[in-house]
Amino acid sequence: MKLEGRSLIHDFFRFIIPSLIAQWVYALYTMIDGMFVARGVSELALSGVNIAMPFVTLLFSVALIFAVGSSTVIAILLGRREDTQAKEVFTQNILTVILVSAVITAAVLWKSKEIALFLGATELTIEYVRTYITTIACFSVFFICSYSLEILIKTDGYPMTATVIVTAGAVLNCILDYLFVIVFHKGVWGAAFATGLSQLIVMLLYLTHFCSSRTHMKPVRFTLSLALAWRTVKIGLSSGITEFSAGIVIFLFNRAILTYLNEEYIVCYTIVSYVSTIVVMSMAGIAQGIQPLVSYYYGKGMPGKYHRLLKYALIFGAVFSAAAFLVSRAAAVPLVSLFISPDLADLRNASVRVFYTFSYSFLLCGLNVIIGGYFTAIEYPRSAMAISLGRGFLFVALSLRILTALYGGDGIWWAAAAAEGLCLLLTGVLFLYYKRK
Repeated sequence: MKLEGRSLIHDFFRFIIPSLIAQWVYALYTMIDGMFVARGVSELALSGVNIAMPFVTLLFSVALIFAVGSSTVIAILLGRREDTQAKEVFTQNILTVILVSAVITAAVLWKSKEIALFLGATELTIEYVRTYITTIACFSVFFICSYSLEILIKTDGYPMTATVIVTAGAVLNCILDYLFVIVFHKGVWGAAFATGLSQLIVMLLYLTHFCSSRTHMKPVRFTLSLALAWRTVKIGLSSGITEFSAGIVIFLFNRAILTYLNEEYIVCYTIVSYVSTIVVMSMAGIAQGIQPLVSYYYGKGMPGKYHRLLKYALIFGAVFSAAAFLVSRAAAVPLVSLFISPDLADLRNASVRVFYTFSYSFLLCGLNVIIGGYFTAIEYPRSAMAISLGRGFLFVALSLRILTALYGGDGIWWAAAAAEGLCLLLTGVLFLYYKRK
């Protein structure tokens, strides 16, 4: 296996950098759609795409639940030199995600209007939202399989291969977005179709690796194990919630904005949420990068090495968080200008103000996500779940409720930083308990 290289720090960066690039590329998929929709259709259509975003993050989070769970189990088995069992886990995981994808597609096509209204669609945006989610739903099996295989190919020992493939998919998505939205004028449907088609091609590229002679994860005959399926879900659930937290946060913020402000501010938040998603997914990339290494050394019974990997990740995450805060504030004006036309000066200024306030949350999210991912890698699912639920839903909802009650609409933009701060307290308590134990 290629999980042990020249040194631990070398392996850390060998896995972290491809994971970061992959997460940035996945985050750019939705940002690219938003940019082309805003310029090629309208700002109102951009609001519709933003309202639909929790569904897209749901697909990625489902993929992550099974991918991280199976990847952790596979890495532990490889650390114990149980190669045959590792291949059986891989095979069962692939068949499971295909089945789950089919269920999601059927449900969305059946209840698209109800789902769009639940997500927060209004009379002005409901058709945009329905068009986007139904088109994406038809490609859900490719979304989930491609993201799942991206995680597993790194556990197979080829992180750079994953980076090359996912980057090629992003470039293809840009080209297809331009063709379908700008050249062919297919609107929101064109943006969703371009994204889905690029995911299909990415999945096919991943399959070329797993059908080659160099992989350690070839499909094999296996006996269905519900115990294994539950173990996989239990391990990966916290990572899935971390991924889905971006969608949950968008959902909660959209609801608060429509209640205390107006639809115009959905555009402001859409721009902020794109950058926030990149930051959070970067932290998830660090956590996912160390996961196969931590699980591998955990399986080998070498705590000194996986503790050092956590130390490297926390230092790297803290530096990255500070850099993200500074860069996002410096680049707020040009970023807003990418999405909002020059004649909407008031909306531009409001978006920049929102950006400045929201960016404080970037300083805190790294520690929560990385430690939550570490708990997942060493099979501490309860602690990982508590962190994921806290930062992904409970503390956000609590912060929004309290701050809007005190400050009205202005309190919305401080809720993300408040939620991360509350979660950091919980993370600290859980980590101290782990250290003492």
